[in-house]
Amino acid sequence: MAWSRLVKALVIAGPGQAKVEDVDPPAAVPGEVIVDVHRAGICGTDLEFFTGEMQYLHTGHAEYPIRIGHEWMGVVSAVGDGVAREWIGARVTGDTMLGCGVCRRCLAGRQHVCAFRTEIGIRGGRPGALAEQVAVPATALHRLPDTVDDAAGALVEPGGNAFRAVDAAALRPGDRVLITGPGTIGLLCALFAHAAGAEVHLLGVEERSLAFARSLGFAGVWTEDELPELPWDAVIEASTAPHLPAKAVELVEPGGRVVYIGLAGTPSLLDTRELALRDVTAVGVLSASPGLAGTIEAYASGALDPRTLVAATVRLEELPGVLAGSRPASAGPGPKFHVAIG
Repeated sequence: MAWSRLVKALVIAGPGQAKVEDVDPPAAVPGEVIVDVHRAGICGTDLEFFTGEMQYLHTGHAEYPIRIGHEWMGVVSAVGDGVAREWIGARVTGDTMLGCGVCRRCLAGRQHVCAFRTEIGIRGGRPGALAEQVAVPATALHRLPDTVDDAAGALVEPGGNAFRAVDAAALRPGDRVLITGPGTIGLLCALFAHAAGAEVHLLGVEERSLAFARSLGFAGVWTEDELPELPWDAVIEASTAPHLPAKAVELVEPGGRVVYIGLAGTPSLLDTRELALRDVTAVGVLSASPGLAGTIEAYASGALDPRTLVAATVRLEELPGVLAGSRPASAGPGPKFHVAIG
């Protein structure tokens, strides 16, 4: 019998307990492919799994030990039955949200809100991509053109969230948009909004993130105390502050749009009378799924370059330290960390 070599993967065994382990390689089951991961990112969700704060750990949708990683790109190395062999060798990224495929929501193209979905590296025990290999349904794959390099390819998933948020804001050239929270998603929203011709302002708290946002050349970067009284055609709420969802409705122009993509750790209170009496449209965004293709197209065309957000690219073996708060001395000022694997 031929034995497959073990592969390396990051495993979180419990709060604060992360290490790289040798694990069995994924199998190319029918309908799925094996991807040799080249680049993967870590985000706030991954950090919450490391700290134990992630809500899915408390609702039963996830449990330790868990293998995280849902921002990734790589090359297809094997395919299961029913998958075209043309995928082998393709540079790809993929959808995180994997619906059941048969429910009403999935059949309507809304698999990202399927009640029975699994999520790569997040929900339902599906192993993530902070590993040498990851198994992915072929239906979730997106090809990457040569003009989207590995770093940009691993930024497609967070970019898809921002793409959808900016699309939901319905910005027109010359509109003024306020984005609350200058983290990775907020900054990607700012880049997409700028590419759409909007006047972009950001609201934040920490001086390091504010300074980095200023370096990108947006029209304004503010704290709450400094925020000028300007008419905001749209507000994109991308923070984790529980008071800002309500503040966004107060700030936006009557008849404007508020987009909610940030999630606070505690419930946010919102007076719906303010929405109705000011004729404000409010939109919630979950997942990058419907925005992945548009994000790849935007990156490939050069409409925006997300790679400036990457502070450092580390080895898989260094990742436990990064999750614990270590910042490499060579790291730049950006908010995103990448892991080079392949």
